[in-house]
Amino acid sequence: MKQRHFVVAITGASGSIYGLRVIEELLRSGARVSVLVSDAGFAVLREECALEWGGAAQVVQEQLRQRVGSGDLRYYACDDLFAPIASGSSAPDAMLVVPCSMGTLSRISCGNAGNLLERAADVMLKEARPLVLVPRETPLNAIHLEHMLKLSRLGVRMVPAMPGFYHQPQSMEDLVDFVVGKVLDSVQVEHTLFRRWGGE
Repeated sequence: MKQRHFVVAITGASGSIYGLRVIEELLRSGARVSVLVSDAGFAVLREECALEWGGAAQVVQEQLRQRVGSGDLRYYACDDLFAPIASGSSAPDAMLVVPCSMGTLSRISCGNAGNLLERAADVMLKEARPLVLVPRETPLNAIHLEHMLKLSRLGVRMVPAMPGFYHQPQSMEDLVDFVVGKVLDSVQVEHTLFRRWGGE
């Protein structure tokens, strides 16, 4: 069975823990994971998760491995437009932007591929591969909603960071895992992160 390849991008929206948990679960599933972190994403990782990451790509890659565990993991800097994922000939099986800031969503919607993160998303659109955005913003204005509708009509999956409560969460981890489970469902990755409606 062919190993699946995912790109996971962490942007500057609140909720960087979602991105880290998605990476952990994808690696646990045996997938290959390429990771991108925007400059604002690093700032949020520092504020929300106390992770002082930065430096050369190899340094960040090792910092990631120490946090998310071992596996087929590769980190690319957002200015590395020579990375394989910048080309449609090396398009991954799916790309997940978790969390997705409104600025990133807007630039993807407008085709403004000014860095590797935006270019990789553009590749997914042009190659008709699954692209999943996890917007984390509230309240939403009409511009946000129009960009989401435009991308949704292009086949992009919108999985807002909106945890459910029917599974009776007992901790913040339960709430995070509910959203992460919904993200994994959108790319057909099996998991047991939450109890499904009507399940045991």
